[in-house]
Amino acid sequence: MDTMGRSRFSFTLLFLLAVLIGMVGVALAVGSVNVPLSDVIVALTGGAPSKPVYATIIVQFRLPRVLTALLAGAGLACAGIQMQTLFRNPLADPYVLGISSGASLGVALVVLAAGGIGGAALIAGLGWLGDLGLAAAASLGAGGALLIVVAASGRLRSVAALLVLGLMFSAFVGAIVSLLMYFSAAERVQAFIRWSFGSFGGVAWRQMAIFAPVTLVGIALAQALVKPLNALLLGETYAQSMGLNLKRARLAVILSAAILAGAVTAFCGPIGFLGIAVPHLCRMLFRTSDHRHLLPTCALIGAMVAILADLIAQMPGGEVVLPLNAVTAVIGAPIVIAIIWRGWERHRLEM
Repeated sequence: MDTMGRSRFSFTLLFLLAVLIGMVGVALAVGSVNVPLSDVIVALTGGAPSKPVYATIIVQFRLPRVLTALLAGAGLACAGIQMQTLFRNPLADPYVLGISSGASLGVALVVLAAGGIGGAALIAGLGWLGDLGLAAAASLGAGGALLIVVAASGRLRSVAALLVLGLMFSAFVGAIVSLLMYFSAAERVQAFIRWSFGSFGGVAWRQMAIFAPVTLVGIALAQALVKPLNALLLGETYAQSMGLNLKRARLAVILSAAILAGAVTAFCGPIGFLGIAVPHLCRMLFRTSDHRHLLPTCALIGAMVAILADLIAQMPGGEVVLPLNAVTAVIGAPIVIAIIWRGWERHRLEM
C-alpha cells in the first residue's frame, strides 16, 4: 500500500468510526423511552442525568444491547468474508452453509436436552460457567459443521452443489432440533423459538464478560489472517507455491469463523444475512478484494448494519419489538439477489 493509498484508507477508517460512534449515540438515545443525547453522555460518564431512571435505562439495558449488536455485527461480517475467501464462493456465510445451524444444534442440546430456559434466561440460571459452556457448545457445533463443509468442498467443485449441501445439512440439523423440541417441555420449546428469532437484547453485563472477550479474540484472529486470506484469493495451488501452509491457514480460518459464528449464535440466536451481505457491501463501496482493507471495513460496517437492524427492530417510540432475523433478512436479501443477478448477467454475456 503506497503512502497515498494508506492515507486514504486511514481517512476512510476514521470516517466509518465517526459514523459508528454517531449511530451508537442514536441507538442509546432512542427506544420506547427517548432520552436526550446530553443525558446519554452524562449517564455514560457516571454523572446524574435530568431523570434518575435515564441512568438505569442507558447503563443497564441499552448499553449492553448496543455493544452486543456492535460485536455481533463485526464478528459475523468477519466470519462471512473469511468463508467467502476460503470457499472461493460469493454466497458463502455461516448461515447459508449451515454453520449457524451447527451452532444452533449445540445450543439446542444445552437448552432443550439439558433443561435450560433458552438464550439469556438459560445463561442467567447457570452462572458464568453456563455462559462459557453455551458458547463452547455453539462453537463446537459451528466448528463441526464447518469441518464437514470444508471436507465436502474438496470434492464438490460446483458452487451450487456446495450450497445445496449447506441447505441439506441445515435441514438435517433442523430435523434433530425438531425431535428435541418434540420431546421437550412446552416452556422450553417456547423459549427456544423466541431465541431462534434472534435478539441483541438478551446479553446483560454478566454475559458480556464472556461474549465480548470471545468475540474479540475471533475478530483479532481474523485480522491476523490477512496474508493467508490474500494468498488464498490467488488459488490454493498458487498460494502453496508462495510458501503458504495450506492446512494451517485453513485450520486458522475455520477456528476464527467457528468462534465468531458460535459465540454470536449462542448469545444472540442465529442471525442471518449479515455474514453474506456486509462483505459484498464493502467490496461494492471500496472496489477492492484486498483483505488489508476489507477486514477492518467489514468489521466497522458490520457493526453499523447490526445497530441499524436493531434500531429498526426496536421500533423507536413503540412498545413492539420485531424479530431481528426478519429485519436482517429485509436488509440483506436484496443484496444477495443483486449478487445472484449480477452473476447471471455476467454468465449470459459470456455465452
